[in-house]
Amino acid sequence: MNSLLQQLRQLWSQLGINQRVTLSVTGVAVLAGMIGLVAWSQRPQMQLLYGRLSPKDVTSVMASIQELGVKSEMGGSGTAIYVPSDQVHKVRMSLASKGIPSGEGVGFEIFDRGNFGVSDFIQRTNYNRAIQGELGRTISQLQGVRTARVLVVIPENKLLFTDVRTKPTASVFIEGSLSTEQVNSVRFLVANSVEGLKAEDVSIVDNRGQNLTESLRDDPVLGAATGQMRLRKNVEDYFASKVETMLSRVLGPGKSVVRVSAELESEALTRSEEKFDPDGQVVRNETTTDDTLSTNETEPGAAPVGATANLNAADGPGKNNTKTSDQQKKNKTTTFEINKVVLSSVKAPGSVSRLTAAVVVAPDPLNAQEKDPKKAEKKTEDRKAMLRGMVANALGVKGTEEELKRVVSIEEMPFSELPNMEQGVMDMISRNTDLLRDAGAVLVAVLLFGAFVRMLRKTKPDEIPMEMLSAQTEPEPVGSLPGGQQNSFASSQPVTVDLINEMIRRKPENIGAALRNWIETDKANEAG
Repeated sequence: MNSLLQQLRQLWSQLGINQRVTLSVTGVAVLAGMIGLVAWSQRPQMQLLYGRLSPKDVTSVMASIQELGVKSEMGGSGTAIYVPSDQVHKVRMSLASKGIPSGEGVGFEIFDRGNFGVSDFIQRTNYNRAIQGELGRTISQLQGVRTARVLVVIPENKLLFTDVRTKPTASVFIEGSLSTEQVNSVRFLVANSVEGLKAEDVSIVDNRGQNLTESLRDDPVLGAATGQMRLRKNVEDYFASKVETMLSRVLGPGKSVVRVSAELESEALTRSEEKFDPDGQVVRNETTTDDTLSTNETEPGAAPVGATANLNAADGPGKNNTKTSDQQKKNKTTTFEINKVVLSSVKAPGSVSRLTAAVVVAPDPLNAQEKDPKKAEKKTEDRKAMLRGMVANALGVKGTEEELKRVVSIEEMPFSELPNMEQGVMDMISRNTDLLRDAGAVLVAVLLFGAFVRMLRKTKPDEIPMEMLSAQTEPEPVGSLPGGQQNSFASSQPVTVDLINEMIRRKPENIGAALRNWIETDKANEAG
């Protein structure tokens, strides 16, 4: 270390005035730049905490941040507040616990205070204010909305209604720009937050005076159409991701692009069907009735005429005649039930009726190396057929080969890697902003230090002439000045050992410069 310091001191003593000034200014500039870079890299990265605040909210937010002891900055003409990026969520949670910022509206915290002795009218008014404030805060969180105010009209609950058409309504004022889908979302958000309020009774107006819900009223089906488009997009993304993840495992990542088009049923169908099958009849009821009737009749006989009657007088007047009759009756009743099938089905909208897919894959390098065009084309077609079958099975599409060609389109073409590389670089930069900032500061400091060292190495001390005494009467050049001029003269005084020692003691640097000059001169003479 001592030798290094001694060399630096010797080097500094050999420098001229201009070189010393230049080196000093450069060193100070490099040191100031390094200190500035270190200070800039250590500065916390500020992130937006709240923007578009009212003066009242700015005052309350700044006071609360100062109580927390967090560094803060103001921007946006005094309406935005910035805090260190690692403290944003912590400060927001702390302020939210205090109900700050209020957002120029009061929410349900209005009921946190005691309301003893407040009339029913004031309670209903406060409830209405709370709903309006909460809805305004919620809508303000949407992307593209800077501020929002909500006005809700809730009819008074009366026992006797003079107008049966009385119903709640709402108006929303928005400062910002919203898409049609966002407008429809705000309508349903407000409608579902107020009892009895319907989406068609919500009006939305922006800061340019445009009624954003007018077109939705003219076409009431648009809300359902928007939902259908969202459903279709979700279905197409699901099938496309399903096929693309499969192909990425087979062909490699980034070697395939898949797009799926889905046609969905948009109508709800109810189907009732009743079928009778006469061949499938069955016995439902069978009744058999048996009736048996027996009858015996006796009739008195007539008196005989003649001698016979006299002979048989003792037997009585005459015999009785008996008549017997039997009657049987059998009835059988059979009831048949005809087989009947009753079908009732309800088909909800949203079912997939047709799927088509377009697939682009990178060419196979083995097919590209094939010299025979016919063989290469055959291999390509076989590869397409194999991929087409895989895609069709993944989509659940069935059919002949010709039908699958119409449904699933597969093409081969080379991919451009530049967009993917640029996107990857941009993603990496966005994820590592802080790391890149610190690395950039260190890199700039190293470059400045390297430039300083290089400049220091290139700096050569001025050649100092050696003054020597000789016995010659004429001047003899011995050394040289920085401009290349010979400016060393010998005097007529004789050279002695004591004189040389005295000169070395007074100016030792002259000896080193003279020796280097002599060595360089001798080398030049020998080379010449």
